[in-house]
Amino acid sequence: MTEGRAGGMTEEEFDAFYATAFPRLTGQLYAFTGDHGEAQDVVQEAFVRAWDRRREFLADGAPEAWIRTVAMRLAVSRWRRARRWLELVRRNPPPEHTPGPGPERAQLVAALRKLPEVQRMAVVLHHLCDLSVEQVASETGAPVGTVKARLSRGRAALARELATGDGEREDDRVR
Repeated sequence: MTEGRAGGMTEEEFDAFYATAFPRLTGQLYAFTGDHGEAQDVVQEAFVRAWDRRREFLADGAPEAWIRTVAMRLAVSRWRRARRWLELVRRNPPPEHTPGPGPERAQLVAALRKLPEVQRMAVVLHHLCDLSVEQVASETGAPVGTVKARLSRGRAALARELATGDGEREDDRVR
């Protein structure tokens, strides 16, 4: 069943959009969640919701932004629900460690995870999703000035975290 242009995307257009946007959105959500499987799950779920509401989500002309926003909200919601369970798992960690991404990527994701959620979202959207400050403001519902403050604080915290992740801070070595 295909629909006309006035009714939204045709099935073929949606499939093409999915094929090009899914990998990019999954990469962006991985940076936000720190878990590739979780990123795939929330992006997939956002696409399912988009399919069911494709007339509405296309109305503003930014379908990828709509899907990214839904996926980020799903990730936050899942994280909050899993919080208590994760505390139990931390008391009884799994016996084996599974190798993850390369050290630089893992260090960046670990540093991002230490940021407050609003700062992490602003940094990921602006620096990893290449959105302008105005676009970040639009997607998060925050004023432009607030986004700029979150970016500034987030970058400063990341710089500190990444500097300490390398061992000593540079100013400690000078002494």
